[in-house]
Amino acid sequence: MEQNGQIGKKQIALNIVNSKSKHKGFGSGSIDLNNVSPVIIDGGVAIIDIGAMHAKSKVERGIKFSTEKADVPNGRQVWLVWVAVDRTAESQFYAGATACEMLIDTEAKRGWKILADHVNKMDYAMKRRVMLDELGNEDKAALKHLLISHNEDWWNAAPDELKQALETN
Repeated sequence: MEQNGQIGKKQIALNIVNSKSKHKGFGSGSIDLNNVSPVIIDGGVAIIDIGAMHAKSKVERGIKFSTEKADVPNGRQVWLVWVAVDRTAESQFYAGATACEMLIDTEAKRGWKILADHVNKMDYAMKRRVMLDELGNEDKAALKHLLISHNEDWWNAAPDELKQALETN
């Protein structure tokens, strides 16, 4: 019996149905977001913040966002990193990771981000791509520390591409 008391209930994933697809039942053409997690890196500290799945992370709450960087002249750089986990017969591992930039001015309650970039980067992470070149050394070290401390076995099984992307100079 599952914790919520429902037996055999199918999990719902985000269904993608368009004019080209012929939807043929439950879960057909779905994207499973259970294997991707958002990590917020702010001031050299990385934390998992599930609220970021819906653009409601702790740093995003109460912020009015603009698509113009000039609207946030005093914003601090904050990173949203999408981390995807994959599974083999032997184990699970960190498979993909992509970074998205935001500027946040908490005092002015203003921010900058490109939502389309955040969505695309989430998709790239789910497709097991590694795109972390824009992160600085402090941010890379924070992300690496979080991934290792969260699950060292997953880190050890991660592809070399991810480990190399998080090496600091």
